[in-house]
Amino acid sequence: MSAYQNTEQMKGDFYTQKFEAGKQDGTLIINMGPQHPSTHGVLRIVIEVDGEYIVRAEPVLGYLHRMHEKMGETQTWGGFIPNMGRVDYGHAMAWNWAYVGAVEKLMGIEVPERAEYLRVIMTELNRLASHLLWWGAYILDLGAFTPIMYAFDDREMLLDILQRPSASRLTYSNFRVGGVQMDIDDKCVELIKAFIPHFRERLPMYHDLVTENLILRRRIEGIGVIDQDMCRRYGCTGPVVRGAGVPYDVRKNEPYSVYDRFDFEIPTQDSCCSAGRYHVRLAEMEQSMRIIEQALEQLPSAEGGHIVDKAPKPAMKPPVGEAYFNVEGGRGKIGVYVVSDGSKVPYRVKLRAPGFSNLSAFAEAATGTLLADAVAILGSLDLIIPEIDR
Repeated sequence: MSAYQNTEQMKGDFYTQKFEAGKQDGTLIINMGPQHPSTHGVLRIVIEVDGEYIVRAEPVLGYLHRMHEKMGETQTWGGFIPNMGRVDYGHAMAWNWAYVGAVEKLMGIEVPERAEYLRVIMTELNRLASHLLWWGAYILDLGAFTPIMYAFDDREMLLDILQRPSASRLTYSNFRVGGVQMDIDDKCVELIKAFIPHFRERLPMYHDLVTENLILRRRIEGIGVIDQDMCRRYGCTGPVVRGAGVPYDVRKNEPYSVYDRFDFEIPTQDSCCSAGRYHVRLAEMEQSMRIIEQALEQLPSAEGGHIVDKAPKPAMKPPVGEAYFNVEGGRGKIGVYVVSDGSKVPYRVKLRAPGFSNLSAFAEAATGTLLADAVAILGSLDLIIPEIDR
C-alpha cells in the first residue's frame, strides 16, 4: 500500500474513531461516499443513524483535486490560470474570471470593452451548462433516469458553442490577464442565437416532466431547511441563500464588468428547503438567457480588440501589493485574493470556494431527517468540492 493510501486510511480511521467515541447507544456509524452514486466520488460523509434517522453527519473532504492554493504559489501568474477549471469543472469560466480579475486589479489593467462582453457571454453560457449538469444529475440521484438525457442533449449544444473560442468542453481556460485568448466568430454567434429559442421551448417541458412530478415534490419539499439565519452563520451564497429568500447576487449587489448594463432579475424562494433551491436554479437559467441576448445586442465591434495590446506574458511580474476580486459562480460567490512580492510567482493565493460554505450547512440541515433525505439535501446544494487549501 502506498504512503498516500496509508494517509487516506489514517484519515478515515480518525473520523470513524471520532464518531465512535461520541456514539449513542443503539446508533450506527456509516460512511456515505465517496463511492456512493450521489456523492459522485468526490465527497465522503460520516453519518450516525438511529434507525433510518440521522443523528449526526460530518463531511470529509479531499477526494477531488487538491492543494490549488499551494500550487498557485509555485507557478507563474499566467501558468496558474488552467487550475481554475479544476477547482470547479462545472463553472470553469467564472473561476477563470475571478482569478484574472484579481491580477488585472493588482496590475491596474483596463480590459477592452469587447472582452468584457465576451466574458459575460461565455460565463453565462457556462452557467447554463453548469445548471443543466446539476439538474440532470440531481434527478438521477433521486432515481429518475430520463431527465439527464434531455439535460445532456441541451448541454452538448452549449459545449459545442463554448468549444469554439476555448478549444475545450469542460475545464475552460480562455480568459487571460487583459482580455480573452480567443474571440467568438460568426458561427459561434449563430449557434448562440439558435440555442436560446430552442432552450426556451425546452424549459416548460422540464417543468412538466420533472418539476410538477408528485414524486419529486414529496422528495424535496420541506426537506433540508436552510433558513436565513443558517445562511448567515455558515456564509452560504448562490442559489442556497437565494433559496432562503435573500436576493443576494454578486452581479447585482457588487456589480463588476458590464453587468450593470443589463436588465435581469435575481430569482428567490422563501421556502428555504431543497425545493426552493431547485426552483431558483431553473429560474436562473432564464435570466442567463436574458443576459446573453442583451450582451449580443450590445457587443462592441471587433475593432477594439479582445485583449489589451502587449498583453502580459505568463511570467509577468506584477507590482508589489495585493488585490481581491469576486464574481457570481454557478454555486455562489467566488473570491480570489492574491499577493505579489514583485516576482513572476505569486507570493500568496487564497481562493474562496462557495461549495465549502454551502456544504458546511449540511450537517445541521440533515440532522433529524431520514437517511434517504440526505441525498435530496446534498444534491440541492450542487456541490463540487475540491480541497483547495493546505
